[in-house]
Amino acid sequence: MSLTFDPADVDPEDIGERQTTLEMDHEEAVEHVREVALDTGFGIPVEFSPSDLLNEKVDADRDPYYVLGACNPEMADRALDVTLQQGALFPCNFVVWEEEPGLQRVYHVSIMKIARLVGIAPDNEAWEGIVEDTGALVDDFFEQV
Repeated sequence: MSLTFDPADVDPEDIGERQTTLEMDHEEAVEHVREVALDTGFGIPVEFSPSDLLNEKVDADRDPYYVLGACNPEMADRALDVTLQQGALFPCNFVVWEEEPGLQRVYHVSIMKIARLVGIAPDNEAWEGIVEDTGALVDDFFEQV
């Protein structure tokens, strides 16, 4: 299988990449991200620690790493009205990893932009509205986090 584009040429804006750092311990950062997500209109239906799982299952010795699977029900409903394949990318994730003790990275990419980039979602006005509206929610999240 070959991609129709070179991943090295993808601009972070094309995938809605957003990130910041928080100067706090890992557990405090995860709780802060959870609270800000809820405050900005995201639910958190799924969350887990890949580092805990991998450290337990394969003795990976990974630093703290946590995924908060966020969802805004209105946006999810609108997305599924346009394309049922979008559910394969649900939920959108906010990831928190420890760069060093006391410094946590918060990372996010737009599943709506990625869906359009890889051809799951159409490049039309309805989808652009979803991209804009979810982008506004994520902007609000990163302003508050």
